Amino acid sequence: MSDDYAPPRVWTWDKENGGEFASINRPIAGPTHDRDLPVGKHPLQLYSLATPNGQKVTIMLEELLEAGFDAEYDAWLIRIGDGDQFGSGFVAVNSNSKIPALMDRSVAPPRRVFESGSILLYLAEKFGAFLPRDPAARTETLNWLFWQMGSAPFLGGGFGHFYAYAPVKIEYAIDRYTMEVKRQLDVLDRHLADHRFMAGEDYTIADMAIWPWYGQVIAGKVYGDAATFLDAGIYGHVRRWQDEIAARPAVRRGIMVNKTSGDPARQLWERHDAADFLTRTQDKIGDKAEG
Repeated sequence: MSDDYAPPRVWTWDKENGGEFASINRPIAGPTHDRDLPVGKHPLQLYSLATPNGQKVTIMLEELLEAGFDAEYDAWLIRIGDGDQFGSGFVAVNSNSKIPALMDRSVAPPRRVFESGSILLYLAEKFGAFLPRDPAARTETLNWLFWQMGSAPFLGGGFGHFYAYAPVKIEYAIDRYTMEVKRQLDVLDRHLADHRFMAGEDYTIADMAIWPWYGQVIAGKVYGDAATFLDAGIYGHVRRWQDEIAARPAVRRGIMVNKTSGDPARQLWERHDAADFLTRTQDKIGDKAEG
């Protein structure tokens, strides 16, 4: 990075400039190769990876199952580092080539759903769960769901990228996004001082959307030592909320699905049945291919 850098009149793509994620970012859309997506035996087919956005959906699906709904699903691993999201089959499900993407094959013709917030809302309405019917409580839930959708890019693509992943440390960028993330954490902390969950006393899709991002950074689970850097301990109400949600059995299962890093006993590359959590974690199947 040069202090005297001046943007060119017209930007051109340099494949070598992009750091750790250079291989997954490009300035054009559409598929790069032909590849059909696999289809399992359940009505709901999820194509994802255990990023915070992916975990929102697997948490929701596991919560639905925990609550007794017929929400069985197949979760197929999309390795974004390998470019799986640019296969023709995936692009047909999500034109934006981002995980997660869902196909609902219980309807004819099968229905595609993409964007994590849209998937949460779709499933909540399909099963009548985790979205209050009362108009005021429903509105509050959606307020916070869309707050997350608009705010989290500052945490992930902004703070997380420049603090943990960028090939060079840029003080201005880190300061800019750190200030914004701390402001967002303060928003959450002030709200959760007076509310058990985001929409009040009931656990909703708003909590499922926000927790994988803000709960996990508070708990020191993402971006290296970001929790220390952000002085996360001062957000006590967020930490109380984080701990309560982290203890939920469905959440503990949900964050394992399509996970490819960390403790092998907590990695379930693909999920096709409830028993997979006991029999198909990576500590049990080793280097065997998923599927």
